[in-house]
Amino acid sequence: MKEILRKLPKVDKFLEKPEVTKLVDKYGKTSVKRFLNNVLDGYRKDIINGKINEINEDEIYKKLVRLLEEYFSQKLKRVINATGITLHTNLGRAPIPFKVFDEIRDIVCRYSNLELSLETGKRSIRYQNVVNYFKDLTEAEDCIIVNNNASAVLLTLSALAKDKEVIISRGELIEIGGSFRIPEVMSQSGAILREVGTTNKTHLKDYESAINENTALILKVHTSNYRIVGFTESVDLKELVELGKKYNIPVVEDLGSGCLIDLTKFGLPYEPLVQDEIKKGVDIVTFSGDKLLGGPQAGIILGKKEFIEKLKKHPLNRAVRIDKFTMSILEGVIKYYFNKEKVFQNVTALKFISQDLKTLKNKAKKIVNSLKEIKEFNFKIEKDYSYTGGGAFPMNKIETIVIIVENNKYSSQEIDEKLRFSEPPLKGRIKDEKFLLDVRTIFDDEISDIKKSFKYAFKI
Repeated sequence: MKEILRKLPKVDKFLEKPEVTKLVDKYGKTSVKRFLNNVLDGYRKDIINGKINEINEDEIYKKLVRLLEEYFSQKLKRVINATGITLHTNLGRAPIPFKVFDEIRDIVCRYSNLELSLETGKRSIRYQNVVNYFKDLTEAEDCIIVNNNASAVLLTLSALAKDKEVIISRGELIEIGGSFRIPEVMSQSGAILREVGTTNKTHLKDYESAINENTALILKVHTSNYRIVGFTESVDLKELVELGKKYNIPVVEDLGSGCLIDLTKFGLPYEPLVQDEIKKGVDIVTFSGDKLLGGPQAGIILGKKEFIEKLKKHPLNRAVRIDKFTMSILEGVIKYYFNKEKVFQNVTALKFISQDLKTLKNKAKKIVNSLKEIKEFNFKIEKDYSYTGGGAFPMNKIETIVIIVENNKYSSQEIDEKLRFSEPPLKGRIKDEKFLLDVRTIFDDEISDIKKSFKYAFKI
């Protein structure tokens, strides 16, 4: 055992190797040395425990260099999304338009007038421009923006309903991504949950009978990430608004995905438009920025000025506010909505959702044509269905075009795994034991990269 331990490479000697000195120059000797010691400690334990009986010094050197390079490599990578899910939560949801990113480069990499009025030279509100755009597009009285929709709901309830009751239908007590549940968000805000109705049926009288002197607000949650079908009934927002006016109780709606433009012409069902909900007289509406809006992660809060002012003054507002990066992207994306004809060309998420079968088929042909030289695989183009993702339209499929990838040597699961570890990583989907590339979410300039992924993954 002692003989084997003596064969382990010395860290100081290892630090002199050219491949390592580059990393030392870049990340510092202390951090590199700490990492190497941790890896070598693992070797020592395995030797002492009898798991390693022989040492090849050259092999260990090579492995240490590889592990060191992997440790300091960029872990967050661009992934080719061939799942067909436009708003894929695990793949970053809505992709940011390239034009927007190009426009904000100097703003986020240099200094900016984040909280400075160039007109007066005094401090200003950091998201005022974006607020004005949302107000113009939706005709809301006021707006505030936070870092995500869960924060938007939390801030709203904290500012308006702490230690008071919030009435909500049992059928709307949903769980959103990452196991965050509406009741838990409400509890964290200090609001008291008052459930009404049943899972499948809630009537207006259920809300009205629950109102008392401790009622702070009525909360309606748009169940965009699931559907209850069959024997169901729910109360329309307009009816709740009238009820709220009758008892002088504010009505808040959590729209979830948040949509500013009609998508029914693309075969999707009607999704409540933010501006339509505002016109119904709701006091506050909250929704996400990185779903159907097609922007960065953010929580948009629109509504009556008297209530938005309370949110602005609440201490939690500072804790959940957006940074300059988010605000710059959101400003760039929201401006595209002023031109309803071109918004589908300019906002990437909407562009992917609105692609017709002809466009998708042409893209599929280009991909298959680029893969012709890879003889080890067979590629077939077929029609299929995909989903929007991000909690939007959970029951509604969109017609799409897929490429079925066939190989006698590898199973669909093995193909999927190898392509995930390729460069660049490629994520498709498996259906009926077949591995598919759904072309809907593949960028045009990624077609040549798909061939690289296959060659890398299968060492072709």
